[in-house]
Amino acid sequence: MDKQFQLSNRLKTACIVLIVIGLIALAYGFFTSTQQTWANILLNNYYFVSLSIGAAFFLALQYITQSGWSAMFKRVPEAMNFYLPAGALLMLLLYFGMHHLYHWSHHDAAAHDALIRHKAPYLNTPFFYIRLVVFFALWIWMSLTLRKLSLREDTEGGLALFEKSELYSKIYIFIIAITFSLASFDWIMSIDVHWYSTLFALKNFVTAFYHGTAVIVLIAILLHQQGHYPGLNKSHLLDFSRYLFMLSIVWGYFFFAQFMLIWYSNIPEETIYFYRQWHGGYKVIFYVNVVANWFIPFILLLARRMDQNIQVVKWVSILLVFGFWIDLYTQIFPGTVISPRFGFIEIGSFLGFAGLFTLITAWALSRAPLIPRNHPYLEESLQHHVES
Repeated sequence: MDKQFQLSNRLKTACIVLIVIGLIALAYGFFTSTQQTWANILLNNYYFVSLSIGAAFFLALQYITQSGWSAMFKRVPEAMNFYLPAGALLMLLLYFGMHHLYHWSHHDAAAHDALIRHKAPYLNTPFFYIRLVVFFALWIWMSLTLRKLSLREDTEGGLALFEKSELYSKIYIFIIAITFSLASFDWIMSIDVHWYSTLFALKNFVTAFYHGTAVIVLIAILLHQQGHYPGLNKSHLLDFSRYLFMLSIVWGYFFFAQFMLIWYSNIPEETIYFYRQWHGGYKVIFYVNVVANWFIPFILLLARRMDQNIQVVKWVSILLVFGFWIDLYTQIFPGTVISPRFGFIEIGSFLGFAGLFTLITAWALSRAPLIPRNHPYLEESLQHHVES
């Protein structure tokens, strides 16, 4: 069995240093560019909330499909879900930056814009925050429920708790699908209040699942390299890589489908979204987004021998960590900051949020055995082997 993960003083100190850097960057940003600072807060918090939601979906999917190979690693997505309470508090802070991010939040916006007036029953600040609280309450409640059942399973064993987890997971995936879609509409798409895409929510949901899985893979590999998860083998890497390879295709499909349909239909209300990116200084970033999130992962994970190479899988996962940030940057900055900006505010705020996410996830990992002792599929996971 694996040894207990300990949150070392070195890791704790590193995370605190990153958080302090983030606070300094945000403080500097509020003195120099308030609009840019609020855009970074939204980007980074949505980024790590999305990773938590993607991890929650991955965990629920393992229960529903009764996947044996991944049983050993389920503490990782469980730990990532602990960011959600912090994400909720930080998202509530957007109240003070609403006017910097959302044009529809201005009191006189509806009076001078018929479309905003038409959307006002849904897009108004009180209802915006009611939905936000409901979304996070459901996510946190369901995540904690699965966590409690998982910890009880460690001591009680048997199939009853696993079957209950499977049932709750079937409910949870529908909750995630509906609420995260609405959250993506609220927090990201409503930045461009006159623009809409019927594929937007599904693309962002796939993105959360894709990059949340990449972070699960990265954490599992890093733990393995530190002496944990000694049972992680090439067959586990192959299955992790299959997830990333499959999701890179799905991400690429939805990215292309959204772009191609808008380009082909050539409706001004829709094309303005990409026109602003291409002619507002984001064209290079647009292509970097495609290369980082689809082309490189697709090419590198195409060959089976690459899928089983731990260094390749590790660096693809690291690439996707940054690729996700680029994807959200192209969604948020053109509609808020307008022209591209990248400097201390962007780097520092990301490091601060990353430090907070790492600290919370590491703390959660230290609160329970890394390998679930009485999981009914644990032995299958430990002995997992795929024919070469």
